[in-house]
Amino acid sequence: MSQVSRCAWVGNQAIYLPYHDQEWGVPLHDDQRQFEMLCLEGAQAGLTWILILKKREHYRRVFHQFDPDRVAAMTDAELEAALLDPGIVRNRLKVYSVRKNALAFQRVVKEFGSFDQYLWAFVGGKPMVNAWTHISQVPARTAESDAMSKDLKKRGFSFVGSTICYSHMQATGMVNDHTTDCFCYAPLAKPKRSKAVPDTRQKAG
Repeated sequence: MSQVSRCAWVGNQAIYLPYHDQEWGVPLHDDQRQFEMLCLEGAQAGLTWILILKKREHYRRVFHQFDPDRVAAMTDAELEAALLDPGIVRNRLKVYSVRKNALAFQRVVKEFGSFDQYLWAFVGGKPMVNAWTHISQVPARTAESDAMSKDLKKRGFSFVGSTICYSHMQATGMVNDHTTDCFCYAPLAKPKRSKAVPDTRQKAG
């Protein structure tokens, strides 16, 4: 079997292989998938991503495939039932935040037309390409994730701290944080520019 070089965080975890090779760092432009990833990143807070990844399919079943309109319409009774489900992280604030975020998502779409374009505006509409040679160089947050976090919170989202936002940016390809020795780095290093998007970042002051 041929050996390929991957980002060090993949390690020997089999579940990470398809996620790293096919999803992580690939530019994502889909409102529902963006909503799903943001909610799952929030579920990870204080835990590990591999735990959430293992539970992802169950999360999709519980939260209607992360259809924002269906999630926004979930009742308290449905959320309370979700809290009894061992297939997800049974944290009350996190479970209720999914509905809260769906309602905030609807407001963003009404204002900007697209949740995806709203998010991508924080990186100027195109991926930020880094050139890290070692995993220790990869930051946990940046000025861009700080701005995204601040604006999302202002718009009513929960579990969207700067480190969560940066993880989201990495996962959805807003930044290319594959290390330069990883076989995924080069193909993603010169992505096509997405169409122009409005600047939704909160203005200073």
